[in-house]
Amino acid sequence: MAYGNSTAWRNWAGNVTARPVREVAPASVGELSAAVRKAAEDGLRVKAVGTGHSFTAAAATDGLLIRPGLLSGIRGIDRAAGTVTVGAGTPLKRLNAALAREGLSLTNMGDIMEQTVSGAISTGTHGTGRDSGSIAAQVRALELVTADGSVLGCSADGTEEERAVFAAARIGLGALGVISAVTFAVEPVFLLRAREEPMPFDRVTSEFDGLVAENEHFEFYWFPHTGNCNTKRNNRSAGPAAPLGKVSGWIEDELLSNGLFQAVNTLGRAVPATVPALAGLTSRALSARTYTDIPYKVFTSPRRVRFVEMEYALPRGALVAALRELKAMVDRSRLRISFPVEVRTAPADDITLSTASGRDSAYVAVHMYRGTPYQAYFTAAERIFTAHGGRPHWGKVHTRDAAYLSEVYPRFCEFTALRDRLDPDRVFGNDYLRRVLGD
Repeated sequence: MAYGNSTAWRNWAGNVTARPVREVAPASVGELSAAVRKAAEDGLRVKAVGTGHSFTAAAATDGLLIRPGLLSGIRGIDRAAGTVTVGAGTPLKRLNAALAREGLSLTNMGDIMEQTVSGAISTGTHGTGRDSGSIAAQVRALELVTADGSVLGCSADGTEEERAVFAAARIGLGALGVISAVTFAVEPVFLLRAREEPMPFDRVTSEFDGLVAENEHFEFYWFPHTGNCNTKRNNRSAGPAAPLGKVSGWIEDELLSNGLFQAVNTLGRAVPATVPALAGLTSRALSARTYTDIPYKVFTSPRRVRFVEMEYALPRGALVAALRELKAMVDRSRLRISFPVEVRTAPADDITLSTASGRDSAYVAVHMYRGTPYQAYFTAAERIFTAHGGRPHWGKVHTRDAAYLSEVYPRFCEFTALRDRLDPDRVFGNDYLRRVLGD
């Protein structure tokens, strides 16, 4: 295993940088264990980093940076149990393609697939679903390298301690150890029928509960400065497959959603007064469409326009009131918002620090184009979300600390007590974890 001198690390959005002392790319669990053990002996803090799609400093370190890219690929498939075990550094894109070749699929996923599996689950990456939850909720077992370099396997079927670790480590923020392998629940590949169409803001909010109840996966985007939304309903289909045509798909997903949207945001950043008119243009650019394809080709889409994001999980019953408050705030302010607001849902789960832990949740994500001042918008939005008991996404911009988070997470102390047992010396600590978890 070769150690290297590290250069500055920067996340995807460019809003977080770090300068670790050294970095390593272990090719086996044994090498990973040795790297963690040596770093602890040298007094270095340790963080693993995937593709950097978090907007927080969750993966930043001034010590040893671990790149898990060589811990990649499928280790094994158990068709009888309906599981697949993969190396922690496997990109979701590779996992989805490999599963499809095997006639298998995850049940639900987020809207991009650039992240590594360990990065995606550690920060609570999610899509939208009436009955199916986040990517972490589909995890059935984990292999974790802890602060002393030992390898710990955990699942819901293990010992009492292993069950406690499993409940927490599925969304562990990198605070409990370095994940080396993940076992996911999978199912035979299926088809999803996607129905995308514009809908007025007032209709979406007044019919929100019904739209969620009637569809397996419902989400929508509201375009600030307008009363326009774009909705998406994904439901299982008996087929036949009817994927997007290459030309029409390129026009919608690349030319309009990325190319034109990039140009609109660049203009809006340079001349903020044009944003409301541009919002009206972009909110009407995408037409209604339906298509049927395998899950990852429906759930995910290319996102090439870079941005900064904040997202809060609210009690589902509070969504409509909070969103109307957000719209009223934008309408009466001098803010100029060129990115749409994204709304999704998830059922309650049993993961200790999941944003959906113990309650059915709705997510509201606000974005600003990279390079555009976002603090005033995010501060005003965060004030609304926290008034409704919102929980910030662990990988997205927020200002909350351990005092607030311990109030909105009933099992917060369960997580921190486990952290004290597994990492008393804070080998896996950093400034972000100190803020959100305490010392």
